[in-house]
Amino acid sequence: METRFREGIESWHDLPRYPLELRRRAVRRVAEVGDDYPTETAALQAVAEKLGIGSRETQRNWLKQHEIDAGQRPGTTEESAQLKALKKENAELKRANDILKAAASFFAAELDRPHTRS
Repeated sequence: METRFREGIESWHDLPRYPLELRRRAVRRVAEVGDDYPTETAALQAVAEKLGIGSRETQRNWLKQHEIDAGQRPGTTEESAQLKALKKENAELKRANDILKAAASFFAAELDRPHTRS
């Protein structure tokens, strides 16, 4: 039985471990309860335990990415990372297209050349 993945996902390792909605909920929850704890780390730990998230560092990464996406912290947004990946793919496709064009003209020239039989 063949396993089919979404486009851009090639194996189980590429799938996110936690659903996007859970990640968003965890980030919201830390913002809501942050003042109830003496440190951000304590708030992250409490929310991670309540939501069943493996580690507070995982959640801290989600929080950082949320802040980057919201423009509150410098860094690469998910959107700009996707754009970079698409530009790279586009460049690769252009190179492949150039190679195919060169091959097509080479073979077309071979077909147009008169052949002599010996």
